Amino acid sequence: MAWRMLQNTILQMKEATDRTIGVMNVSGEVVACTEQSLKGTIRESALSSLEEMIGSYMVRDGDTYKPVATPGARFEYVVFVSGEDEYARSLCVMAALAIGNAKKYYDEKHDRATFIKNIILDNILSGDIYMKANELRMPLDVPHIVYLIRQVDQPDNAAVDVVANMFPDKSRDFVVSISESELALISEVSGNYETRDFVKTAEKIRDTLNAEILSKTEIGIGTVAPTLKDLAVSYKEAQSAINIGKMFDTERDVMSYESLGIGRLIYQLPTTVCEMFLSEVFEDSSIDGLDSETLMTIQKFFENNLNVSETSRNLFVHRNTLVYRLEKIKKITGLDLREFDHAIIFKVALMVKRYLSIQGSAF
Repeated sequence: MAWRMLQNTILQMKEATDRTIGVMNVSGEVVACTEQSLKGTIRESALSSLEEMIGSYMVRDGDTYKPVATPGARFEYVVFVSGEDEYARSLCVMAALAIGNAKKYYDEKHDRATFIKNIILDNILSGDIYMKANELRMPLDVPHIVYLIRQVDQPDNAAVDVVANMFPDKSRDFVVSISESELALISEVSGNYETRDFVKTAEKIRDTLNAEILSKTEIGIGTVAPTLKDLAVSYKEAQSAINIGKMFDTERDVMSYESLGIGRLIYQLPTTVCEMFLSEVFEDSSIDGLDSETLMTIQKFFENNLNVSETSRNLFVHRNTLVYRLEKIKKITGLDLREFDHAIIFKVALMVKRYLSIQGSAF
């Protein structure tokens, strides 16, 4: 159990009494106390008489001791209060109860996060999810969505704490570490929602991590999982969102699985089919005759929805210059990008070519 939670629980009781209240572990070390000077000390007299405290309390050297009840175990912590009178015993009982409840909450929260992590990583059988959820008092049918956060630069372990602080309700949202450079946020979804709402949340996470720990991140967003059993699917979709999204648009750092569009389809095609498509669209590898300036022109033309005037303004070139470039592309490839059907074919072909280059195809 975190010493911080022990200490906070003890300090809350300090306001109600002038007695010294502390907690020691089974090694006799004081791990939390209203008197800071006692932390870290060893209580030899109490340590030698731990067996006497099982299920009851004891008095030693002017202090009253009581073990913290722990289901399924003897005990892990012992509460002590200064004094040997009835008031000390009453305080001891209340303090032990408070520590026991705090420990139960802490353990349950930790178990819940571990449970969620096991689900998204497929480390738990589907039939066991219901039993474990029931044991942890977690409803099965509450929808959640998975955000996969990947640190691009030097990984920083503080990223987990930063994201956890952004989503403090530990009964609704879970932040789990996946690897040295990846963590996942599993966030409860309520009410009406749209993909853009999830994208805004991801952008907020990205900006916060960049501001607080100077961490550059890529974030993939899965689809909404209607039940806990569906979380593994949402997690895999978040992985695909990053992998596919970065493959076809290297500038993006927030990618939603629902917004991958054609890229998701291309990613699932065999390379042989992709190679066949390219050979049919670009005879004699005509696409290789396009220089970087021409390819940039094509990209801007697509970004401006095939609008010649708008594209020429964005490229800072005369309209006739852009028309000349488009004619040149038509002459080389046989496709007129000013025609919608030709533009679609060319757009898909460029994405397929990029996909093959990343896959290491010889095309």
